[in-house]
Amino acid sequence: MSQEETVIDKNSVIPIYYQLFKLLEGQIRRGDLKPGESLPTENDIAMRYEISRMTVRRAISELVAAGMVYAQQGKGTFVATPKLDNIVFELNDFSQEVKKRGLNYKTTLLEAKIVRADEALKAKFEIQGDDKRFLFFRTVLAAENERLSYEVKYTIYSKSKPILESELKDPSLPGLIAAHTEYVPMSSKKVLQVASCTQEEALILGIPPQAPVFLIEQTIYNSDLKPVGWSKAVYRGDRYKLTSYDGWYKKD
Repeated sequence: MSQEETVIDKNSVIPIYYQLFKLLEGQIRRGDLKPGESLPTENDIAMRYEISRMTVRRAISELVAAGMVYAQQGKGTFVATPKLDNIVFELNDFSQEVKKRGLNYKTTLLEAKIVRADEALKAKFEIQGDDKRFLFFRTVLAAENERLSYEVKYTIYSKSKPILESELKDPSLPGLIAAHTEYVPMSSKKVLQVASCTQEEALILGIPPQAPVFLIEQTIYNSDLKPVGWSKAVYRGDRYKLTSYDGWYKKD
């Protein structure tokens, strides 16, 4: 492993948790961390890279969401076995895709606020009662000043977890849950549909109403398989394609 691959640049514009995520992802893809093998503890990783445990936790939550690791209560976090007989479609990673093309990209936070649960949210989060509150986020992804994706996200609100503006610049749903709730994201379900954009989505993305879009709903679960996060992302159908990979290896 090269020195470049084992060092985190704390002065980089790339978030530290994402650098660590890519570092660990690379170790899994190369086979340095093998299926069934446990990851070092959060403390060990934090000490090795001289970063906070919260940052480590966010990186590991991204690996869990990607299906590359899984957690066992009281035992630790382990590398998952790649399932080569599954067909897994994904929208190419936005920032990496536009970087490869030499484009300038930007994530814009449109809104972040605390909301009370309505009936639809109660159903998605499998909760009862009227006292539950959620953090609500709206973001837009753009390249070369062209808006390509619009996303809304909800996580369960925790008073003990303040909202820091610096953590909202490029907020993934697992990262938001790890940073702003008491829950540890353990698994994820994504549902892909082909849909027609709404009036609001068309206005935000600058496309005609009813234009075709990819719609992805994601639900994040904790260790008890209780929903702790939900998001809906709309991707322009004229700007994205679907690619399927098997195992950990991805060829550019």
